[in-house]
Amino acid sequence: MDSYFGQKRWFEGKNILMMDLFLTNMQIFTSQDYNVYTRFMKSHRCYDLVPTSSKLVVFDTSLQVKKAFFALVSNGVRAAPLWDSKKQCFVGMLTITDFINILHRYYKSPLVQIYELEEHKIETWREVYLQDSFKPLVSISPNASLYDAVSSLLKHKIHRLPVIDPLTGNTLYILTHKRILKFLKLFISEMPKPGFLSQTLEELNIGTFHSIAVVHSDTPLYATLGIFVDQRVSALPVVDENGHVVDIYSKFDVINLAAEKTYNNLDITVTKALQHRSQYFEGVLTCRASETLEAIISRLVEAEVHRLVIVDEQEVVKGIVSLSDILQALVLTNGDDELLKSLIF
Repeated sequence: MDSYFGQKRWFEGKNILMMDLFLTNMQIFTSQDYNVYTRFMKSHRCYDLVPTSSKLVVFDTSLQVKKAFFALVSNGVRAAPLWDSKKQCFVGMLTITDFINILHRYYKSPLVQIYELEEHKIETWREVYLQDSFKPLVSISPNASLYDAVSSLLKHKIHRLPVIDPLTGNTLYILTHKRILKFLKLFISEMPKPGFLSQTLEELNIGTFHSIAVVHSDTPLYATLGIFVDQRVSALPVVDENGHVVDIYSKFDVINLAAEKTYNNLDITVTKALQHRSQYFEGVLTCRASETLEAIISRLVEAEVHRLVIVDEQEVVKGIVSLSDILQALVLTNGDDELLKSLIF
């Protein structure tokens, strides 16, 4: 099940009838290959991505924040739905972004314990953090289309979308950009190939090429967390004095502070913090703006990463291309014009 082909066989067994019908329809619309992926997403339901078994961690809002983050680490997950026992419903998600916001808001010095992290309950943190900006949980029905799921992820600028059964109220799965793109990649060779797959990132203007947030090897960790909070980015290329990319610090790396119990000292440098990576790091994954969209999709899916750093011939950072950039280009560019306007403006 963990291998690419194992997953492909499982998905094919679950979706073979749907795929046959979809490909039959594609033969009729060969002149409209440009939006083949939009139609693919509209013809599949969120339920099609729900595996027969998967790990799902749920936290009650009465749980201490510190214990919740330790539980994320011990279970190897990045987020968890939040259950409010008083309201008897899911009210939100606890993510690594919450951990970052708590550290950045309450950290003072290595000598002062972060009381709010040690003692606050999740519900207390939510009251303080949300205040008057309360936003209801964004979720989706298993019967909704994957097109609706992609639209929701992009429109709300979120990275995780809980699939909740409207009848039982149970959370079945957490959809992400990565899982949706991986599902599409499993069947992409069986669909008509749009011409834009052979175009480059530069030609298609896919990615972010201006005002790229970066940090240096000696940037303090607290300042780095501040960039995450203020600019709402998910990863920061680490560059040397010449702008060459030497590493990358992502939001996911921050959870290592909980794993190592080293979150009480945020005065250390990014380089020092990266020494605590829990997994083997094989280097920064990069690409060129001159590479084709097809090549970029393959690299993202095979490497199972959330973004690639766009560099020039001297390895100087020129931009970032993320999974959300790719999904927006593949699924929405030729789809819902009104939705696109809401994403842009």
